[in-house]
Amino acid sequence: MRALSRPAVRGYRSQVMAAGQGTETNARRGQIVDVAMRQFAEHGYRGAHVEDIAAEVGVAKGTVFLHFGNKEGLFLAVYREAVGQLPAWLDAPADVVEGGFWSVLDYWLRRTEEFLTEQWVANRVAMIGRYDTGLGLRRPIDRLMRSEDPYGTLEFVEFGVRRGEIRDDVDVEMIASMLDWVAERFQDALGSEELDPGLVHRKPHVPERRDARIREFLELLRSGISPAPNPIAEPDRATAGQRATMEPARPPRADR
Repeated sequence: MRALSRPAVRGYRSQVMAAGQGTETNARRGQIVDVAMRQFAEHGYRGAHVEDIAAEVGVAKGTVFLHFGNKEGLFLAVYREAVGQLPAWLDAPADVVEGGFWSVLDYWLRRTEEFLTEQWVANRVAMIGRYDTGLGLRRPIDRLMRSEDPYGTLEFVEFGVRRGEIRDDVDVEMIASMLDWVAERFQDALGSEELDPGLVHRKPHVPERRDARIREFLELLRSGISPAPNPIAEPDRATAGQRATMEPARPPRADR
């Protein structure tokens, strides 16, 4: 949920332009995406209606479908544009990046609510993509996030590995996936209390606990992905299969 505004260099509109679409067609598509982004942000995926989007743009509903195929295709284009407007991890200020991996992570977590309000529409669409869509959209959204990595999570993890702050005995893609899962969910909890169903705290929400929750989250994450004193050892191939087929131990029976 990093929300500092920046040009959407990876968004849908830039991809359309790169594909060589005509200027008028490109402008129309961009206009539809702009209006649809606000409509989805305000009403959610299920609450937004294509006919309302078309009416605001000043085109027929069929024109929207001509460009995007269906409502799912329209939302996917909007979602790509939204996440393209949000900054990557290493877009933090230079002095923060110089402080290292944990400095950058702390920076974004502590500014979650501030940046959420700065670019509410894009963040809201990104959140809707995570929570308010069905499997038909979740699959292409997940593929988009894996293939395009709009937040630069893999690059961020590799940055931490190079600095010796992140363990190098675990696949960096595994660590990047874990970071995406837990950090994004934690930021959702910080920025939107109604979307935090007890994952971070099971007691009633206490704003005064916010800094402590961030500190505890960072410590838990640090304990998992910081360099390990003893790297994970590969199992002995000669004995791994043997252990898998051995009968489980049974407690001794008492003499009868």
